[in-house]
Amino acid sequence: MTTAPNGSPPEAASQQAGKSEKPQVAPNKEKPAKAEAADPSKPAKLSGAELKAKAKAEKAARRAQSKASKEVAKGEAAISSIPGQLGPSAGEVKGGKVKGKQDGSASTAPGAAGRPVVSKGPAPVVPTEPKLTIPECFSHLSMAKRIPITQADKDVHPTVLALGQQMATFTIDESITRLKATLLAFKKVIDSYTTPPGNTLARHLTPHVLNPQIDYLTACRPMCFSMGNAIRWLKLQVGEIDPDVPELEAKKQLCTSIDTFIQERISMADLVITERAAEKIEDGDIVLTFGWSTIVERALIHAYSTMGKKFRVIIFDDPYERKGQTLAKNLTTEGIRVSYCGDFGGLRWHLQGVTGVLVSAESMFNNGSMYARSGTCDLAIAAKELAIPVIVLCETINITERVSTDSLTYNEIDPERSSSASFRLLYDTTPDKYLSIVISELGTVQPTSVPDLLRKLEESN
Repeated sequence: MTTAPNGSPPEAASQQAGKSEKPQVAPNKEKPAKAEAADPSKPAKLSGAELKAKAKAEKAARRAQSKASKEVAKGEAAISSIPGQLGPSAGEVKGGKVKGKQDGSASTAPGAAGRPVVSKGPAPVVPTEPKLTIPECFSHLSMAKRIPITQADKDVHPTVLALGQQMATFTIDESITRLKATLLAFKKVIDSYTTPPGNTLARHLTPHVLNPQIDYLTACRPMCFSMGNAIRWLKLQVGEIDPDVPELEAKKQLCTSIDTFIQERISMADLVITERAAEKIEDGDIVLTFGWSTIVERALIHAYSTMGKKFRVIIFDDPYERKGQTLAKNLTTEGIRVSYCGDFGGLRWHLQGVTGVLVSAESMFNNGSMYARSGTCDLAIAAKELAIPVIVLCETINITERVSTDSLTYNEIDPERSSSASFRLLYDTTPDKYLSIVISELGTVQPTSVPDLLRKLEESN
């Protein structure tokens, strides 16, 4: 029997050697764990609740920043966000793949192929602007808004895109001007239209081409009554086209109809109304008007320059828009004596010597009420109390079959002067009892006889 050098048997020596080898393996297993704990470059693992809260905060920050960018310049154009600026998405946070930069600095850590590992903190929270809340009783009223071109339907024609932006910013404001611009834009849409194979122009043009244009214009700003009347007329013209008519001939026929409509219902109508209104003015009269209207300006200039009548004009202006200054400047250039009042402060005093009030209507309702710029009703009521005649100028295309007795059934909210506490209406409704006569291209009638003009119009068509 052999013994180890220390005198123990070989089996005991081998057992001692085995025991001495086991402590040498344990440190090798614990070394990576200690190295990982000592590595400060890796982020600490968050709990599920912390990850959820972090993702929720970053999502709210992205929403707030996106909303703030869209509100710049009252919705002029959507400002595209720089990639990576809004922070990681919720999916990236939950997956533990948050990568980015914090405080504008990037740290390069040793990794695969030496690629930089960018650390990123939570996105900054942008303060949200107070949301405009309209009381529920006024929720049916619309408001113009500038829609970014990138959010428009792909089928909207470029001409219509530009027109919508002009309407939303009130560059084109008068109802008859908006109507004419809309018809000319639709004419370009029809001219560039090509019927797809297997379809007919009469069945395809309205739902697939005209309706997207109409929807976009309505989204930019609510349609005026004249636009609604003209669009119904145009759709009727499209529906009456014979499917057997060649496309080029059908398009030419529609464009010719639009030109005729503009000539008869807008240009000739304004000319006739201008002459009839000028005939109501006599030498020595003092005519009072409100704001600025193209047809009122033409009537006053025609009476002075063409008919040679001498009279004076008093202009009361909207204190918010100041469009009456344009009318005062144009009339003064023609040589007409003009008095200008920036608000209604001295209305009753100025009405003392006035012989007639001349205003234009955005629309006339079927019950004889007048829909016009906000402030016209106050002027008409004050004139009626002093027995001063109120003359209304209105094209028949602006007459609607609808009925209104107040200023809240149909109206628009002024987007420039609206807040959660208050808002301003752009129009008001004047009852027929405060109006004297209505001058249109089909004749001069009492306000209560406006339905007769509609009947005449239907008979003529």
